Amino acid sequence: MQYRTLGRTGIKVSPFALGAMMFGPVGNPDHDDSVKIIHKALDAGINFIDTADMYSGGESEEIVGKALKGRRDDVVLATKARFPVDFNPGSTAPAVPNRSGASRVWLTRALEGSLRRLGTDHVDLFQIHQPDPDTDVEETLSVLTDLVREGKVRAVGTSSMPASDLVRSHWVAERRGLVRFRTEQPPYSILNRGIEREVLPVVQEFGMGALVWSPLAGGMLTGRYRKGMDAQTHRSRFGFQHLKDDRRLDAVEQLIPLAEKAGMSLAHLALAFAVAHPGVTSAIIGPRTMEHLDDLLGGLDVALTDEVLDRIDEIAPPGTDIGRLDMAYDPPAIQKAALRRRPLEERAAA
Repeated sequence: MQYRTLGRTGIKVSPFALGAMMFGPVGNPDHDDSVKIIHKALDAGINFIDTADMYSGGESEEIVGKALKGRRDDVVLATKARFPVDFNPGSTAPAVPNRSGASRVWLTRALEGSLRRLGTDHVDLFQIHQPDPDTDVEETLSVLTDLVREGKVRAVGTSSMPASDLVRSHWVAERRGLVRFRTEQPPYSILNRGIEREVLPVVQEFGMGALVWSPLAGGMLTGRYRKGMDAQTHRSRFGFQHLKDDRRLDAVEQLIPLAEKAGMSLAHLALAFAVAHPGVTSAIIGPRTMEHLDDLLGGLDVALTDEVLDRIDEIAPPGTDIGRLDMAYDPPAIQKAALRRRPLEERAAA
């Protein structure tokens, strides 16, 4: 295992990080089996684990905590906070005040809950799961600074944050003498390369580490989703529209023979692509079963030639997204039509 430095933190991490989203009722409800998967990943040399308080309502963190008993000091442990712990994307119930966001009130409470579930007195990386437009970044950095000084957090990071917000956060940190965001966790895969245009250059400019999620494009780069086929998989039951996007499926049909010609599986091609970018520190793999982990670990030593990377560029042009991941973050100006339109009376007067 060739370890990499996580930005300028000095922390050494494996090029693959073990994502824990699939541990718990959302993926694998068997705690003992999930612990065995974590142990096997650690035994293979992976020393970076990423989870979040909202994954399976906190159960993912509990499982990770069980797995790390006696092994905590050898692991770089990352978690995230922003959403309610019992977050349900499909729920229409009103949100409980001060049980989410990036405010001092919530982040201090969220971290205490995470530390309790993880069975540790600190996390190595504490990340803001998504931008919070209701909280000033100075407020967020202020509480994160206090958590670092208290020894409960070693470094802080973001996830799915636009490049402009990353730059602003560094300006604020420098002017106010606050901790800087040291990492960003964006989506990145052969099918979703939009971060190459601005996010990754900003990450590199400010010496941040990039921990990318969904290198298999939400499951599409496993080879189990083909054009004209109805794949019956664990992910398909969630109704993700990106699994049915013809543009993405067309690209997959071109990538499969490329992987075969290169003598590797499509999944191994996708993982090797994600960690080939100099701005990427680690790519998150999220196995649900031991079989999934064994397959993904088989791609640890895969490296792509310039010829293969050139062909990938032809299929999926650099800096572009082919379709969209359902889980991708949209800023408020995209989510809310009112932020893109002047009031009707102003439009009529014009």
